[in-house]
Amino acid sequence: MLPNIQQATIQPIITHTVTPGSRLYTDEYSRYQRLAEWGYEHKTVNHAQGEYARDEDGDGFHEVHVNTMEGFWSLLCSWLRPHRGISQQKKLPLCLGFFEFVHNVRRRGKALLLSSLALLLAP
Repeated sequence: MLPNIQQATIQPIITHTVTPGSRLYTDEYSRYQRLAEWGYEHKTVNHAQGEYARDEDGDGFHEVHVNTMEGFWSLLCSWLRPHRGISQQKKLPLCLGFFEFVHNVRRRGKALLLSSLALLLAP
């Protein structure tokens, strides 16, 4: 969770966690305008003009999109909906971390428990 999403706030996080030269896909929101200056290849889709995916090399695969991230947020919102009233300061970071883990290991039920134990017991 960030205090704001201004470029001055997100730049250190991006440069610390994303390898320079990586290709980043975003919408055209202004906070991402300087990604190229920060050393990244930056591709955008323009939702305001009805563009949600683009095939840049003509191979029939629409490689420029942000659908994966939008899908993640949609799942997160659905998962949080029954838990209305979560404290943003106390519990939301923990809930977000748990949801990220569950999403990334792609396991449910007992398999999720085994993945959790494996992570906790790893050397």
